[in-house]
Amino acid sequence: MEWQELTPRQIVAELDKYIVGQERAKRVVAIALRNRYRRKLLPENLRDEVAPKNILMIGPTGVGKTEIARRLARLVKAPFVKVEATKFTEVGYVGRDVDGMVRDLVESSVRMVEQEKMSEVEYQAEELANLRLIEALGLVPTLRRRRRTSIPFPFGQDFEDSKEGDDERNSSTERLQRHYLLRMKTGEFDEKEVEIEVEEQTPQFYFNVIGPQGMEQVGFDPAEILGSLFPKRKRKRRMKVKDARKVLMQEEAQKLIDKEEVVREAIRRAEEDGIIFIDEMDKIAGREKGYGPDVSREGVQRDLLPIVEGSTVMTRYGPVHTHHILFIAAGAFHVTKPSDLIPELQGRFPLRVELDPLTKEDFKRILVEPENALVKQYTALLSTEGITLKFTEDAIEAIAYYAEKVNGETENIGARRLHTIMEKILEDISFRAPELEGETIVIDAEYVKKQLEGIVKDRDLSRYIL
Repeated sequence: MEWQELTPRQIVAELDKYIVGQERAKRVVAIALRNRYRRKLLPENLRDEVAPKNILMIGPTGVGKTEIARRLARLVKAPFVKVEATKFTEVGYVGRDVDGMVRDLVESSVRMVEQEKMSEVEYQAEELANLRLIEALGLVPTLRRRRRTSIPFPFGQDFEDSKEGDDERNSSTERLQRHYLLRMKTGEFDEKEVEIEVEEQTPQFYFNVIGPQGMEQVGFDPAEILGSLFPKRKRKRRMKVKDARKVLMQEEAQKLIDKEEVVREAIRRAEEDGIIFIDEMDKIAGREKGYGPDVSREGVQRDLLPIVEGSTVMTRYGPVHTHHILFIAAGAFHVTKPSDLIPELQGRFPLRVELDPLTKEDFKRILVEPENALVKQYTALLSTEGITLKFTEDAIEAIAYYAEKVNGETENIGARRLHTIMEKILEDISFRAPELEGETIVIDAEYVKKQLEGIVKDRDLSRYIL
């Protein structure tokens, strides 16, 4: 099913597969996503007037803010980038300017579209790669190119005779190629070593220039500028056929796709479907006193204004308009409040949603329900060593209890606490896994208590370990 066909209820159901609880946040992002689809159905004159309603998520760390945005982007195959507001500085200070987030989004979009286009030509790329491999293995000679020559042929022999000879040799070579291509596809030559020539990748260079909006970062590819003057450098590499095939397929696919079309489509997707997630928004809230490392916090907010409201950012692929990019900001807002943001920026995030702290019941569900649940992950990991790992109901209950207890007594880091606890519980089993091959290990409440009780009781030790 295409994402455009998904109703808000179905979008929430898809998010439920990976994120436990937070129904209000899921509803808000589902409506925002559906509004994008509705906007595309409007007449063109009205379509440009409808801007996305940006979202501000408020809640402690580890409750699912980033995961909701990331899963939403994956669901709709939209370009997505996550940035931390604290990484940016006001223009005039040493640091990264806010335009960088848009450039990152475009880079992400280009990679996404390029990958899609390359998958479309995967069959042709594989055929061409296999042809290069059988020639590199010396199984068949390279096809002779037809070319006219001004040198007269002796004994009255004309050009047509030579052409017929070339045709016969080429026809024979083509038959050999087809024969070896079939054998190549069966994997007969995969373990053989081959020496291939591959084009060297030129590094990207970036430098800062003073632009109309202050310091801007501009990138360029020397290969694009000097490609017409100097041929691309090639180097020889020796590897197994199965590995060489991947390298050559990548190279051939790059030649088959239209780079200009990729860039056009990437910019369109970034502008129309892009999602930028700005984390740690609370860290730039509040008015600074003019001293110390936070001196540019309010300046960062003011620099964010034109980007979020809608402006044009210059990238190495051309100008990108931010008017219809969806911005999702997030922060814990323990010390500061959303109202501490400058009023203009508050108005750019009209949708506010508060995420709930996770309870013991939420932890129990997180451990077993999502498609990427922790219990499923660890069971699968240890199964690769031939170990069958089983968690009892009371073990899940105990793990959830300790996660809630430690979060309550130390810093509340939400579901991330489960990772720490699970690692501590399974530390000994993971270490001895190669020696336990073929065994079935049952994790029950008693085992969990044995591994954690001493650490949880000692609050100082708990702060360091859990």
